[in-house]
Amino acid sequence: MKLVPPSITIAIVLAGALGGGAACSAPATLPELTTAAQREKAGDIDGAVAAYREAQRTCRRLRPARRIALACGEALLGEAEVLEHAGRTQPAIAAYLAIPGRTGDPVASSTAVYRAGMLLLREHQITAAWTALWRVVTDHPDEPVAADALRALLSDGRGRDARALADELERLLTPLADTQVGDNLVWSLADLNEHELDNAAAARALYDRIPADYPASGLRDDARWHAARISRLLRDPAGAAARLRALLATREVAFGTGSYFSIWLDDAQLELGKILRDELGDLRGAAAAFRQLPADYPASILRDDALYELAVTLERLRDHGAACKVVARLAAQFADSKYLPRCRELGCP
Repeated sequence: MKLVPPSITIAIVLAGALGGGAACSAPATLPELTTAAQREKAGDIDGAVAAYREAQRTCRRLRPARRIALACGEALLGEAEVLEHAGRTQPAIAAYLAIPGRTGDPVASSTAVYRAGMLLLREHQITAAWTALWRVVTDHPDEPVAADALRALLSDGRGRDARALADELERLLTPLADTQVGDNLVWSLADLNEHELDNAAAARALYDRIPADYPASGLRDDARWHAARISRLLRDPAGAAARLRALLATREVAFGTGSYFSIWLDDAQLELGKILRDELGDLRGAAAAFRQLPADYPASILRDDALYELAVTLERLRDHGAACKVVARLAAQFADSKYLPRCRELGCP
């Protein structure tokens, strides 16, 4: 009589109790993949490669289809990774580049070509590296690794021929505008225009496109911050203030589920106050902006900055008593603040 493990017996009973429905469980790992990992850990590189190649055959017997894609992708990438980790760089590159022709899985294909491109870059095979990295961007623009490939191209290309790189980015903006890598293309082009091509106005216009065209982009808040910063460089304080206000308007408080705050929000609040006071002459608006920072961002490291700037602003409004009250609050809450010695200049006790 064949013994059945208790866990399987329970699963069969549950399935019968539920009317014959299939029991839910995580798909088991292919034994060949487990063997490959064990052999690699033991230093048996050839044995690991052989096990991964066997897994590339047995994975096609799995059901349903999504398990085939996952397991076969793991087996294909695993072979190349073993070779890479063993220092067999050229065979690893060849293995990575062969993967797109052996699977229809876009995740495995894009990952493989990206890794090949990075290895080629490390080996100073620049033309082949760029061909692979651009292939990730253009052939797999909706895969997360496309942004990594673009970042690598920007990092390597900005010191080679920034103008040629910018031209290629501009060429791709329209055909890839509606893909997941679209906002990264705009960001990269803005970065090049500001730093290598010395075109601050073009950079600002590109940064402005990100919140307008990609409102859900993870680069949205950074783009508004940099557009505001460049506006000040272009001597457009009103434009800087408008962009900072747009950034501050994204502040969200989700009751019961936590809060989301951009890393730039407290910086934007402080900068808005300075611009209103020092460049636009709006002292009362500046005072309101400085007061808002400790209220909205109670954990910010800029709270003492805001209190000091508020005291200075109130002094300029010729409200010495209110300024000194703020100084007293600053001293009470931030005994080690770098601003306390400066507060003596305000004439407060």
